[in-house]
Amino acid sequence: MPRMLDVSEDVRAEIGDAEADRLLVGDNAPGSYDCTSCRTPGDSEQERTSTVLFVGDETAVLAFAHATCIPSQVVQVAEEQLQGAVRSITGDDGSGTDAGQPQTEQAVLGITSGLVLINDELHPALVVEPTGAIARPGTDGSRGDEFLQLLLEQGFHPVRRMDQVPTVLHGWSILLAVGQLHAVLQPGTGGGAPVAWWQAHAPLQVTEGWRTAANKSQTVLVFAAPAGSIGQQPREDLLRDALDKAAAEGLLVAAAMPLAGT
Repeated sequence: MPRMLDVSEDVRAEIGDAEADRLLVGDNAPGSYDCTSCRTPGDSEQERTSTVLFVGDETAVLAFAHATCIPSQVVQVAEEQLQGAVRSITGDDGSGTDAGQPQTEQAVLGITSGLVLINDELHPALVVEPTGAIARPGTDGSRGDEFLQLLLEQGFHPVRRMDQVPTVLHGWSILLAVGQLHAVLQPGTGGGAPVAWWQAHAPLQVTEGWRTAANKSQTVLVFAAPAGSIGQQPREDLLRDALDKAAAEGLLVAAAMPLAGT
């Protein structure tokens, strides 16, 4: 049975006309699926469905999403992220690779949005805090948490006091679409297309005030701190207190990033 699939020109160019046509007539396309955006079930026989192609350096994965969530598109992602997604889909825990490396639960980046007052002006901000210690890629983590050092090497700057707007980090951007936060993008390798440094499993809602401020300034301030420094704060005043404390303890870095989208 033909599926109610949307295949964008970009996706068609990547997978080829033959594969795209097979998808559209119902071959190689699932009836039911878990939406890659909102993670809830979908049915390509009953509702409009977008084909989303995730492309890494060596791997490409075709996924499906409700057309009401995101349009059909090609998304550039880091190869490491894509391999992790493949392992989660196939159930491969990686035990057959990286022999001798300890298998530990991978820390993920948590993001909180809020308005931050600097010099009597409200700025849209994102606060990034991992769920655990971050090791340098290719190491076993014995050197401790290197999250801040890795960000400093990427161009973030230390924050000692919350009284100055961070400088712009060129090449990075915040992807906002239809008032929802989708990703933090970083420059691709070798000057290639931007890739997702952080990507939401499901688009995150932001407040109308945050979105208005972001659209006005076209810039978002990104603060980052090691695991356990900020925590989940239920109010913006408590979030600011936590940021002030982290800055005073030398545990905060920041950068300003241009807004991509609306």
